[in-house]
Amino acid sequence: MSRSDPVLLDTNVIIEAVRTGTWAALTGGLIVETVGACRDEARAGSPSAIPGYVSVTESDLRRLSAVHDTDSTKRAELALAYGDADGLDDGERDLLAHALAQGAAPWSLCSPDKAAIRAAVALDFGDHLVSLEELIADVGTKPKRSLRLQFTTDWLVRFRTRVKLDGL
Repeated sequence: MSRSDPVLLDTNVIIEAVRTGTWAALTGGLIVETVGACRDEARAGSPSAIPGYVSVTESDLRRLSAVHDTDSTKRAELALAYGDADGLDDGERDLLAHALAQGAAPWSLCSPDKAAIRAAVALDFGDHLVSLEELIADVGTKPKRSLRLQFTTDWLVRFRTRVKLDGL
């Protein structure tokens, strides 16, 4: 992964990066992008209604390099390429539809969502997957709070390998 290549983040990664205090370093050191559905999910919710809620501010979201729109054509292309696309939540579905539209251009995808990882492997994007832990190391920062397990490189490698082996 090159620092000049875009990194597509899902909602959970945005929230975890804010929670661990690594968001500014990531957005300052990498080309960090997402889709509208993930941006909207990241700013949704009520702090008083959700235990452990992490507030992602508009200021945080303005640090993104780009927020891409995903239209019905891109969603249809994903549905044709991946039969279980309807089983993805809106953010992951739109993020994968955007990734599919990237073709051969270099990019990475960061999502700890198991359904998104299964879809990425099925779409032959498995090698584009990176963990939040890897991104944090790439920009040379350390989290202020420990990363949750699903954001670590070890977890991603193990789960992606299991998905690949299940597909054989």
